[in-house]
Amino acid sequence: MWGGEPLGRAGLALLFMAAGAGARPRPAALGGQPRSNVVLVVCDSLDGRLTFFPGNQTVDLPFINFMKRYGTVFLNAYTNSPICCPSRAAMWSGLFTHLTESWNNFKGLDPDYVTWMDLMEKHGYHTQKFGKLDYTSGHHSVSNRVEAWTRDVHFLLRQEGRPMVNLTGDRKRVRVMEADWQNTDKAVSWIKEEAVNLSQPFVLYLGLNLPHPYPSPYAGENFGSSTFLTSPYWLEQVTYEAIKIPKWSSLSEMHPVDYYSSYTKNCTGKFTREEVRNIRAFYYAMCAETDAMLGEIISALEGTGLLRKTVVMFTADHGELAMEHRQFYKMSMYEGSSHVPLLVMGPGVKEQQEIPNVVSLVDIYPTMLDIARIPVPQNLSGFSLIPLLCEKAESEVSLRGPRPSWVLSEFHGCNVNSSVYMLRTGKWKYITYSDGCSVLPQLFDLTADPEELTNVAIKFPVIVHSLDKTLRSIVNYPKVSSSVQEYNKQQFISWKQSLGQNYSSVIANLRWHQDWLKEQKRYENAIDKWL
Repeated sequence: MWGGEPLGRAGLALLFMAAGAGARPRPAALGGQPRSNVVLVVCDSLDGRLTFFPGNQTVDLPFINFMKRYGTVFLNAYTNSPICCPSRAAMWSGLFTHLTESWNNFKGLDPDYVTWMDLMEKHGYHTQKFGKLDYTSGHHSVSNRVEAWTRDVHFLLRQEGRPMVNLTGDRKRVRVMEADWQNTDKAVSWIKEEAVNLSQPFVLYLGLNLPHPYPSPYAGENFGSSTFLTSPYWLEQVTYEAIKIPKWSSLSEMHPVDYYSSYTKNCTGKFTREEVRNIRAFYYAMCAETDAMLGEIISALEGTGLLRKTVVMFTADHGELAMEHRQFYKMSMYEGSSHVPLLVMGPGVKEQQEIPNVVSLVDIYPTMLDIARIPVPQNLSGFSLIPLLCEKAESEVSLRGPRPSWVLSEFHGCNVNSSVYMLRTGKWKYITYSDGCSVLPQLFDLTADPEELTNVAIKFPVIVHSLDKTLRSIVNYPKVSSSVQEYNKQQFISWKQSLGQNYSSVIANLRWHQDWLKEQKRYENAIDKWL
């Protein structure tokens, strides 16, 4: 830390000067030199559109800008599942969600699953992890999993507190998300004290909770996370005039799955423009605090002379809707939720490069192996980013042929009453549900309609047919949806049996307790009918 505060303007200027004076990575071929170190910083819930124009006009993110100046930004990077654990399971395994079977926040990879980091360690890398991992099974609240299991039950219950803002401290309050700062400090100390003395290459992972919203204890005993919390220090990094107030469809015009999501997220009530603007501003301020932690890592690498030997990557598990489409949180295929940041800088990586190709988090696994010069397994869903980053011929790197022109994302968890599949290719985003018949699909032309307000599926049946055919060639999605339904039912039955006499009181007091307790018998009957 520079004087106990995050790097200010002066610190940033020094960093740019040092980078300009030859301390920055020289574009060397990743193959010819000693193997590079790798640092991966993964935050939680950062909307990828904030890393390039016009989204970057709303908030000052100096270290993301530093990475763009001396590296590459991906303009179309996506999560493979817009929720914490399934997304991370995809990133650590290199496999799509229907292959990891990480159906919800409770079900991830087995603890002994061989990740890219395990392989790098086996091939001579020193490995170090700090902060949030969340890719193995068994985490998150009971509410979270029961809500996911019961999404096919015919009832509608609010599962979250109403989204709200909370201003804390004064203009001197920099460290709002204390746990993240502690993990950042640990990573910085490790770089300065350990990494600098290593004789072997290293890979360092830092997982941050920000800018995920904070818990909302005001919502009662079992509460979700619907509070956007920051201090005046960070709020001053936000340009209020640039904040766009999203357009909303009327409740009656919403897609049925969107309506379910909006209702369960407690967003169907009335919100003033001021409330929506504040939620978005506070969210952007939380992104600015996240950026400062990334800055601490880059500065530590620079200060120890390691920056020019290290590939630095920054991404997130998913985005945040921040009241777009009348929702907050993620669990949606709309851009705010599914589009993630992805920036890379380091030896051999082109500077000031913007890559339009669609990529996704499963690509991180083969990319890590490529950097470490480890043969890439043939069964991965992802493709190495190295050919795009370094302008190498694809054939030099991949034995699997060219990277596909699409990415896949899928969602099977809570706050959505159907399995959802998204195929993103060219200007199109195709979203289909369940078995492909029982719920209307959506098609958006992101060039003409970047805010995804007009579903043109009925207007372009030939495109829908073609994209659906491509999707079915990747995943037999009606079959997957059916097996998720079966899994949900079996899990719920065994959970119910494990509670015995306590079942009624336990289920009544989950996050939906405020609605449930009004008509307890009715909701229990709905579950019995489903079972």
